[in-house]
Amino acid sequence: MLVRATRPLALVAALAGLGTAPAAAETCPGLFAEGQVPVVVNAKLAMRTQALCFEAFAVLHSGVTRTPLYSAEHLTRASVAAARTVARDDAFHEEPRLPVEDRARLEDYVRSGYDRGHLSPAGDMPTETAQAQSFTLANVVPQDRSVNRGLWSDIEESVRRLATRRGSIFVVTGVIFSGGSVREIGSGVLVPTQLYKALYDPATGEAGAYLVANEAGQEWQGLSLDALRAAAGIDVFPGLPPAAKATAMTLPDPHAFSRSADTARPGTRQDEGWRDRLVREMMRAVRKAVREFLRGIF
Repeated sequence: MLVRATRPLALVAALAGLGTAPAAAETCPGLFAEGQVPVVVNAKLAMRTQALCFEAFAVLHSGVTRTPLYSAEHLTRASVAAARTVARDDAFHEEPRLPVEDRARLEDYVRSGYDRGHLSPAGDMPTETAQAQSFTLANVVPQDRSVNRGLWSDIEESVRRLATRRGSIFVVTGVIFSGGSVREIGSGVLVPTQLYKALYDPATGEAGAYLVANEAGQEWQGLSLDALRAAAGIDVFPGLPPAAKATAMTLPDPHAFSRSADTARPGTRQDEGWRDRLVREMMRAVRKAVREFLRGIF
C-alpha cells in the first residue's frame, strides 16, 4: 500500500495561498437547485479551483487536493430509469481540461489501498456518454474500499429510489478534510476524512445530508444544511430559505437497501450463472472495442 505520510493542514492552507482566485463557474443548465451554484464559504478551499460541466453532472475541482470538492446532479424519475438500462463500463481517465500540475493521475491510485470513489456515481448516469464522463478523475476521490462498496453504495441506491418516488431530487456530493492532518496518496492526492451527500426536494422544500466517515464502518449521520455548511465549508444549496437549511429532512435508511438484502433476490448478479457472466463480459468487451475503434476514426 503506497500511502504517504499525513500532510499538516497548515501546509495545505499554505499551498492554497499560492493559487489563483476561484475560477468562474461554468454554466450547467438544470443541474443546480434554484439555478444557483454551491458557494464555497471557507476561503482556504476556494483557491486553485476549476468548475467543470459534464452531460449529467458538474464538479468543482481543487488543484490543492487534486480531487473534486463537490459534484452536483439533478436526478429525476426518468433519468434514474434510463440509468438502470446503461451497462457499467469502467474507463477511469485523467481530466484533460485540468492543468497537469493540478490533476490526479491514474497511477496515483495504483496500490494506494483506496478505491477510486465516484462523487456523482456511474449508476446515476442516464446515457453511455454520461457514464463514460463519470469516470474522469475530476469526479473521483480516494475512498475506503469497504465504505465505497458497502454503505456508500447503499446511500447512492437510497437516493436513486427516493428520486424515483418523488420525481425530482437535486443532489450535491462532496468531501471534507478535517483534523490536524490529512493523508495523501501518489503525487499528492489528498484523502478525505469524510464524505457527504446533500439532497433537496423542490416539491416539498425539504433538504438534508448524509455524512459518512471515510473509513470502515456502517455508521452515518443525517445533518441539516446549516450543520453541513459548518462542517464542510460549502453552502451546497444557497438559494434555499433559512428554514429549509435549519431542519434536516428524514433521509431513507441506506441499510434498508444494502447489498446483503439483495443476495436472495432473483435476477440479481449474485444469482448469475457462469454463462450469464460470460455473455455479459463478452458484450462489455465488444462495446469497449467498438468505442475504441470509433475514437480512432474520429
